[in-house]
Amino acid sequence: MPLTVRGMTIPTLEDLPPCRKVLVRIDVNSPIDPASGEILDVTRFKAHLATLRELAAQSAVVIMSHQGRPGEPDFTHLQRHAEVLSRLLGLNVEYVDDVIGPEALRRIRGLKPGRILMLDNTRIVSEDYIEAPAEVHARGIMVSRLHPLFDCYVNDAFAASHRSQASIVGFPLKLPSAAGRLMEAELRALSRVIDSPERPKVYVLGGSKLKDMLSVIENLVKTGGADWILTTGLTALLFLEAKGVDVGEAKKALVSKGGHVLLERARGLLSHTDRILVPEDFKVERRGSVEVVPATRIEGTPKDIGPETVEKYSSILSKARLVVMKGPAGVVEDPRFREGTRRLVEAALSSGAFTLFGGGHFNVIISELPAELRSRVGHISTAGGALVYMLSGRPMPGLEALAKSLLIHARHPGQGGSRGPEGGR
Repeated sequence: MPLTVRGMTIPTLEDLPPCRKVLVRIDVNSPIDPASGEILDVTRFKAHLATLRELAAQSAVVIMSHQGRPGEPDFTHLQRHAEVLSRLLGLNVEYVDDVIGPEALRRIRGLKPGRILMLDNTRIVSEDYIEAPAEVHARGIMVSRLHPLFDCYVNDAFAASHRSQASIVGFPLKLPSAAGRLMEAELRALSRVIDSPERPKVYVLGGSKLKDMLSVIENLVKTGGADWILTTGLTALLFLEAKGVDVGEAKKALVSKGGHVLLERARGLLSHTDRILVPEDFKVERRGSVEVVPATRIEGTPKDIGPETVEKYSSILSKARLVVMKGPAGVVEDPRFREGTRRLVEAALSSGAFTLFGGGHFNVIISELPAELRSRVGHISTAGGALVYMLSGRPMPGLEALAKSLLIHARHPGQGGSRGPEGGR
């Protein structure tokens, strides 16, 4: 059944016609060891397994994904990605070091139902690294060459769906399309958070991406979408500075992020609401030792929220019905500064609220908790930028393209991939 998200109707796998050959866009863009080329985290791979298994049970499946950006150390081919998927799926995922060239087209044409083929990094095709309207990409070389070979297109790459790139937005205009199971889970969780009347809604927002966090907070204040916004990390330090508190050494980090403009935005938010809270104290590193200092007198480098803040925030979380946590409360890579994040996660899970966690740090924190608390997790998002786009109310081109596809192919059910012997059928 279709999902309704932000007034758009998004088709799911149940809405697809029978598909003998399906193109699936996933997002397994992952940390890569620059020395060995090994993939360091397979979390995103695991998130797509349900979609791939379901499709492979009845169709020939061709996978598209990207890895890194051109010119950066993690920009590489996807052969190792195919090997990881093979191991996790327990199925052979073939690989071709091509995307739209003759070898890729030959392998796609010959693929039989039940078989899986992974194409190379989509970003070796320049079209997939530029932003353009869906209608432009639908006429481009990538979509024009590939779409006649398929019956259906599935977008399971929620984490990339804030980008208007060829592999995300072009195919839905040419093929009957749907959200995969991961995309569906992400959208159901976000719809519950954004649209549900359940109250109180509490957002815990931290990390170092200040522009992103300010965009989310501005949208929450504008729409009344949060009862409390609990700030942590560099986001908290920005709001403290906006309140006139000297944040000491941390001011350098704020300046490097575009401090003056961000401070003005933070001051504007504080003038419109009293629901944005800042920490009472911090754990800081000073001369190699860890100390707890009040937020009004920060000496050293703040690296976690302090015990008074944990108690204050935990009390608010205990009464919540919906909780969103985006970004850690401290430098969780260092065990000395992990307690604040862990304690807030525990408080959120103990509250009985529906919880949505955004950011890979939470996978580590949650994996260390007792099984009883782990079982209460509502949803852990695989997305970074896409989650921020949704929470800040910005357009999501990947979703818009799926909604357009439903309208196009409902009116023209025969439109789609080639039905000839060299096409999808």
